[in-house]
Amino acid sequence: MSGTWFPEDKGTTIKISPMGWVRVVLRGVPVLLVVVSGLVTLLLVRLIERPFCGQNRPVTPYITQGVCKSALGIMGVRLTVVGAHMPHKGAVVANHASWLDIFTLNAAKRIYFVAKSEVAGWPLVGWLARATGTVFIARRTRDAKIHLDIFETRLNAGHKLLFFPEGTSTDGLRVVPFKSTLFEAFFAQNLRDILHIQPVSVVYAAPMGEEDRFYGWWGDMELVPHVLKTLATRKSGRVKVIYHPPVAVADFEGRKALAQYCEDAVRSGFN
Repeated sequence: MSGTWFPEDKGTTIKISPMGWVRVVLRGVPVLLVVVSGLVTLLLVRLIERPFCGQNRPVTPYITQGVCKSALGIMGVRLTVVGAHMPHKGAVVANHASWLDIFTLNAAKRIYFVAKSEVAGWPLVGWLARATGTVFIARRTRDAKIHLDIFETRLNAGHKLLFFPEGTSTDGLRVVPFKSTLFEAFFAQNLRDILHIQPVSVVYAAPMGEEDRFYGWWGDMELVPHVLKTLATRKSGRVKVIYHPPVAVADFEGRKALAQYCEDAVRSGFN
């Protein structure tokens, strides 16, 4: 789905009933405990993993994946995974609908997010992102060579880096045009012939009785009210993660052709 969309429309006003607040506590406290305990465990394991394995992370991604699966279950979001994870070296590109994507995509596959450098400074979120191996990039042209070196190191270590080519989050009901600039890095001389890209569709289904875009989080929506709304809902929602067949970067003439192919593949998951 890719029809007319007005990002300035923030949807209905969030109202939480007394029983909703009870569910916020009953779900929120366990989620917080799972995330914090998982983070502590990950950091302790990383103290051993880093000196022996360097960039390779044979253990800690499983901790991240377990934490995210548990958190989704506690929040009442049922996860379904369709398709196979690619065995090749390379990156994953997906549509971006919500802060829930972090839990959803980590739960479905052991990946490492690529995020703008500003995220590193966000309270709590930045700390969690750094601990789980997120790659931070600045938007300054002069940093392009540094980014390429980081990407090459991480990709050659077998890390599946995950990009959001839309450049923004949406209402979760559509895919907006991919920005091809992000794909330029895949065509670097040392990467083009060894990389595959796997498009992934993340499709949310709202809890029964809620508006279709219930899980969408976009524009300047405040995070805390949206999290509270998600925790307070009585019915369970669903999210489907669809892994489309991977493609070799070398099979495309340039970034625009690859970006368009991936955009079309991701959009097909909404049909």
